[in-house]
Amino acid sequence: MSLGKCCISGVKHEGTPVGSIVDYDGTAVYESFPSADYDKTKALLFLPDVFGIGLNNGKLLADSFAAEGFAVYVPDYLNGDPIPEGALGSPDFDLGAWFGKHGPDVTRPPLDKVIAALKAKGVTSFAATGYCLGGRYVADLVLEDVLKVAVVAHPSLIKIPEDLEAIKKHSVPFLWNTCEVDSYFPPEAQAAADKVFADDKNYKRTYWKGCSHGYSVRGDVSNPDVKAGKEGTFEASVKFLKENF
Repeated sequence: MSLGKCCISGVKHEGTPVGSIVDYDGTAVYESFPSADYDKTKALLFLPDVFGIGLNNGKLLADSFAAEGFAVYVPDYLNGDPIPEGALGSPDFDLGAWFGKHGPDVTRPPLDKVIAALKAKGVTSFAATGYCLGGRYVADLVLEDVLKVAVVAHPSLIKIPEDLEAIKKHSVPFLWNTCEVDSYFPPEAQAAADKVFADDKNYKRTYWKGCSHGYSVRGDVSNPDVKAGKEGTFEASVKFLKENF
């Protein structure tokens, strides 16, 4: 498994996360909950990019979903070994070596443990939002009938058209947030998705001009286009989740 330098491009976002990190059967999970009462039988899995729960960006975004009424769980499926914050934007970080140690054989089991632990706590309904690498896991969970609702932003490692055709068969409401410059879900993949899901009421796609891979979680919001894309993706995701979950 290998991805390009766009996977570690972007900026650190300012803010102080309000959630907490809890151990779930040996896997760290960043939890963030609504301030008001919420449905304890529902869980929103936030499946992060390669920076995992180390970089504040993902945690701040998870907090934003919690503020909208969702119980949010961010599993550390990178096993305590995310790409370090210092590698953000670095041309020297060895992505190939890192990905060689983070294949699905070692990253999927922690996610499964967290899902099992949440079920044991009484969660009966799952939705998920995934970013970059996390988008691959959202697709897998749809294909395994785990999710009621799925959301991705600039997903990586999606096989075109095979995954799209398989996902369609599962009839899960699925929002795809896409952008202008993305070598992992490029315009051709976006067009393929539109074609595969052309008659599917469960499918929705947003498109953000002037944005590139990673914009929704690591984008430089001093750029007006990126700011609009980041905020618009969040708003579209919240709306989609509230309508379907």
